[in-house]
This record gives sequence, C-alpha cells and structure tokens, in this order.
Amino acid sequence: MRLKISVLLAFLSSISFSQTASSDTTYWRIGGASSLTFSQVSLTNWAAGGQNSVAINSNFGIFANRVKGRGKWENSMDLAYGLIKQGSAGFSKSDDLINLVTKYSFQVRKDNGKWFYSALMDFRSQFYEGFDAETGLVKISDFMAPGYLTIGLGISYDPSDKLSFTYQPLTGKFTFVRDQDLANQGAYGVEPAVFAGDGVTVLTPGKKSRAEFGSFFRAKYKNDIFESKLELFTGYTQSVGEVDVNWQNALILQLTKVLSTNVFTQLIYDEDILIAGDDGETKPRVQFKSVLGVGLTYKFGKKRQQ
Repeated sequence: MRLKISVLLAFLSSISFSQTASSDTTYWRIGGASSLTFSQVSLTNWAAGGQNSVAINSNFGIFANRVKGRGKWENSMDLAYGLIKQGSAGFSKSDDLINLVTKYSFQVRKDNGKWFYSALMDFRSQFYEGFDAETGLVKISDFMAPGYLTIGLGISYDPSDKLSFTYQPLTGKFTFVRDQDLANQGAYGVEPAVFAGDGVTVLTPGKKSRAEFGSFFRAKYKNDIFESKLELFTGYTQSVGEVDVNWQNALILQLTKVLSTNVFTQLIYDEDILIAGDDGETKPRVQFKSVLGVGLTYKFGKKRQQ
C-alpha cells in the first residue's frame, strides 16, 4: 500500500494540470509545483560503520484561484509522502500529508479592495497508517485518524497579492479518529472508552469525533519560491485560553529548469495531542518536522488574464 502511494505521487510529480473544469478561464489563475527527491547510501566493508539506506520523498501542490468583480475564490491542494529504509528493516514512512483548502472572499466595499468578508474550509489528514518511532510496532495514526476539518466565517485583510490575514470569530474545528482502537485510547483529544475493571473489556467505545467552537486566525505569505502559513485556533467552550498552532513553510530553489533544492518545515502544538518523551512524561509537546531534498521539480501554471 505504501509503495502504491509513493508511485502515485511520483506519477503526479511528472504531469501538469492544463485544463479547468470551466471553459471560462478569463478570471482563473492556476498553477502548482511537484517534486521528487531520492537518496541512497550503500556501504560494503565500511570500517567506520553505518547502515545502507534508501529514501524517497514526493510533494505535489496545486492551486486554482478565481477573481471576478468583488468576489475571490481560492483553492489549494497539497500532498506529500515519503519512505525510508535503513539496514535490514522494511520501509517506513517519513512524510505523509493531505491538505485541502478552499476560501471564498467578498469585498466589503467596492472602493477598498483590501478588506473582505470570508468563509474558509480546511481539511488535513494523512494517506497511510503510522507507527511509533521506538519499536515501529505500535500504531499511532492512519487515514482520518486523525483527520481535521475547520470551517469558519469572518473577515480577511489582503494588503497585496502575496500576503493575507484572516480572522474568523465563528469557527468550528472537528477532529476525527476513525480507528476504533485509537479512539478507545482517547487519541488526539476524543473522548476515550470506558473500560471494565480488568482494563481490557470495553464497556463504552471511545468516540470517533470531537467538535470545538472557537476563533481562527491565519496569516499567509506566498511568492514564486517561498510559502509560509501560520494558523492559530482557540476554543470558546473547550480548552479555553489554549492556542493550537500549525505553522508550515515551503522553499523551492530552482537550480536548473528541472533540478531544485526543496525545504519543507512544519511546527504543530496542540494541547489535545499527548506525546511521550524521554523524561517519561506523556504531555502536549511541540512537534517539528523538516524535509530537505535535492531532486526533480516541475512548476506549471496559467495566469489570469487582466
């Protein structure tokens, strides 16, 4: 399954998006980038020691934005998947992301094009199951375990085509854990199962979803080589005063027409995600991921006619 996903993303990395669902492309700006990086270490009688390793990472991002009159509709999809194999161990995933975003904005006033009423929907999950880093045997995630859906209404300020700020005081954040074993454990903040005295028999299964109502803020900057997106959420009724953080960055430096250096980072902090640490405590912690690679990148796009 993991190899099939990697092959799929590798295939996506070799194609371009050239058509839209509508024949009217006058108001659309469409584009994206895909990359595929690969590395290998092979050792034979190497006195200094080490392990053979193989790693492959694939990223695919696409956007389709429509501007007409006072209305603006922005859509994006970001997919990522990576595999790594060290020594005699099998392949394990090193990166896994599904992120779909759609946002509609309408100018507050005709004579001021920087302020908008806005509605946003953001979905995040991963393709495949993940296991703990220590043993590689304990399942800790899967597709839609967790899955996050954020829907909100508010206002946006867009000082330029590259920079935007969105604040939504009316936002619902939904967390899904479709794996019942993880739901029984109360993973990712859902209500855990009620167990019998033996600690094994389940009396009441854990809930597979959790809903929160609160406010959402997003700051986004994007140019031809760099994109940064900071998202903050705080609840009104649950986890009052606590702020969930999701900060993503992507840098693509084009070395030649098809060869590039890619840097992807993501920082997450969520009070509902408990992580065991070296200190023996299980508590919320800052999560950080970075992916650096040199490989093939292809950019494509169609600019909106003026």
